[in-house]
Amino acid sequence: MPANTRIALRALAVSASTLAMIHTAPAMAQVAEIVVTAQKVEENVQDVPIAITAVTSERLEQAGVTSLENIGAVVPSVTFRKGTTSANSAIVMRGVGTITFSVAAEPSVSTVVDGVVLSRSGQAFMDLVDAERIEVLRGPQGTLFGKNASAGLVNIVSKGGTDELSGELRAEAYEGDEYRLRASLAGPLGDGLTGRMTGFYGSYDGNITNINGGSNEKINGYEHYGVRGIVDYSSGSADLRLIADYFRANDDCCADVTGASRGAVLDAELNLPGGAAQGEDQRFVNHNLVTQTRDRQWSLTGSGDFGIGESHTLSVVAGYRNWFNEEVREGDFLPRALVGTAELHDVGEVRTKQISLEARIASDQAQPFFYQVGAFAWQSDNSQVFTRENITCASSTLPVDPRTGGRPCNVADTVNTIFPTATSFSDVTSKNFALFGQATYRFTEQFSLTAGLRYTWDDLSYTHVRAPGVNATNGTPATGPGVSGNPAGGTVASGGNGTNTSSGSSDNGNLSGKAVLQFTPSDDVMLYGSYTRGYKGPAFNVFFNHTAPVNAIPIDEETSDAFEVGLKSQFWDRKVQLNLAAFMVEYDGFQANNFVLLNGAVVSNLTNAGTVKSEGFEADLIVAPSEGLSFRASAAYADARVKEFNPNPGNNAPDARNGTQLPLAPKFTYTIGGDYETDLGGFKAYLSTDYRHVSRQFSDLGEQGVIDPYGMWNASVGFSDAEDMYRLTFHARNITDDSYVMLNVSNGQRLQIPRDADRYFGVSLRARM
Repeated sequence: MPANTRIALRALAVSASTLAMIHTAPAMAQVAEIVVTAQKVEENVQDVPIAITAVTSERLEQAGVTSLENIGAVVPSVTFRKGTTSANSAIVMRGVGTITFSVAAEPSVSTVVDGVVLSRSGQAFMDLVDAERIEVLRGPQGTLFGKNASAGLVNIVSKGGTDELSGELRAEAYEGDEYRLRASLAGPLGDGLTGRMTGFYGSYDGNITNINGGSNEKINGYEHYGVRGIVDYSSGSADLRLIADYFRANDDCCADVTGASRGAVLDAELNLPGGAAQGEDQRFVNHNLVTQTRDRQWSLTGSGDFGIGESHTLSVVAGYRNWFNEEVREGDFLPRALVGTAELHDVGEVRTKQISLEARIASDQAQPFFYQVGAFAWQSDNSQVFTRENITCASSTLPVDPRTGGRPCNVADTVNTIFPTATSFSDVTSKNFALFGQATYRFTEQFSLTAGLRYTWDDLSYTHVRAPGVNATNGTPATGPGVSGNPAGGTVASGGNGTNTSSGSSDNGNLSGKAVLQFTPSDDVMLYGSYTRGYKGPAFNVFFNHTAPVNAIPIDEETSDAFEVGLKSQFWDRKVQLNLAAFMVEYDGFQANNFVLLNGAVVSNLTNAGTVKSEGFEADLIVAPSEGLSFRASAAYADARVKEFNPNPGNNAPDARNGTQLPLAPKFTYTIGGDYETDLGGFKAYLSTDYRHVSRQFSDLGEQGVIDPYGMWNASVGFSDAEDMYRLTFHARNITDDSYVMLNVSNGQRLQIPRDADRYFGVSLRARM
């Protein structure tokens, strides 16, 4: 066991013992009940036969979870793939997720916000504002939630209006000039009408220093701000909700850090303090272009529940979302172009507009037989403009730099130095229609059977335009790293159409479903076994270097067969809650992103790679021995591996990656922690601590890019007045200062270093009215 892990575990054991000893006043305590909508109707989370983790807003704040990027801090079976832009980031659940740059592919882990399914992973990584709770549903959830939930789903439910006027202000400050401010106001607006308005702002300088030109500029930071409004109306027979929000992000994130030697000349060119080969301890770059991401998103959501007769409810959810993402990317990770080493810079824009409508009728859940049936319609329009610019030279009129041994390209010499560039234009339209239903029959008070079916129809089309690369100075043909000499339509000799345009369409129908047998021997114990057929719709590999006919071949649907058994239990007068789940899921037609070299640059290639399998178990434990004192522990083991990839098309040989671990799929992750609250006479004190351990994982297919195991220990101590109207909390993150990376590309030459890879401290103040 690593030294940092042993230290953290000993410290947690001391913390737990201390909390237990100082709390001597006996009191009634129980694990809090959480109501969820994991099956689109309100239920106690302990009654839902699904492996689900429900996280309240209080727990999110306590753990420092401000967006889905760090949801893994509270849900061990979830990992996050951080790209250079939110458009290229993804959630991985139980070791399975879709990692792709294509604008014509969807995630395997769906995100639902107040009933609206998001079409792209990048839309989900906004700040969590006014979240009442987050529900993480593990395993395929396509029967009720649709096609892009083949590996799991994150369901975000917002707080609504209040019957009495209330308000909250939260201000936070952390080391490194990180500041966050959030204010909300809620209350009655009229007879049966309530509302809530929230605004927020956050900024951070960054954890990486760019030394280019002696600037010593902090990067990998952010600036986020936005506003959100909710109006609720209740008439007794109908409940209506309208939500509008606006979100902006201006991030100079995420720079690829050089953590391994790139050779003597390039290391000298970088001239990083302490050298280039510092691995996960590297905190400096020398980039002449700062990688940046800009997001702009706004949305409207309308929903309503209407009573029909005495036993049925009609629910309708309509949503529109508009998302803009701009990426500026440093692609060569050097301060200048050299003879034999080109410069590569990218600029891209993605625009997504989606509209959806869902209608459901649900019967009375108190009856022995109850059901819900519904229809769903959805359309997403995506466009991308992407430009790649190179500077390359085979010789130079400039002398060799005596400090580095490298000969820089002379950008003023347009004879020996060329500037290969190309721009692509992509338009993708995705339509999805579905009919679904789920019914439960209780044979007895103890036994029940649930069955569901969903028929899905997908219609996907794209147009991609890209001319062959040219020299920016004179328009003559030119190629460079990642700049192709072939048009998007491909050459006639290779089977293409010989034009700059590639287009295609694909449609597909699918019948998926589930069957669950549930046994409830007592009020506090429930066992279940389930089979689920998952589905993810067809895709195309539409990206900058898309070239027909290879990339124009439709990528078929991805299907999964999942088996799961679980236990949900409470005992010791409901002071202890223990939930267990064991699972096995096999994915056929797995949509995976392979990485290949194009003119010396790594580019992506989305394919139906073959068959993968994930199997393991999960455990969640909460113990509340007395009022104000609680302990928690969660563990997830997932062996997610390539079962059989498609043979090599050239020689029909078996793929060398068969049997290898899937990317971003740590086998074992666990979290342990505790909370304590006590009255100190006129004011209250709050203590909270958590430790999370993540085992070894890999960045890419074929067990490439090792990410070493790491542990994260966080703690906080807070004080409030007796009514908890004002609370001051001091935070410590990564107490053991255990550095780690989120992504490792090219054997350590490109690392993603997150904010909490270093120890830091902060303070927050919350005031309520």
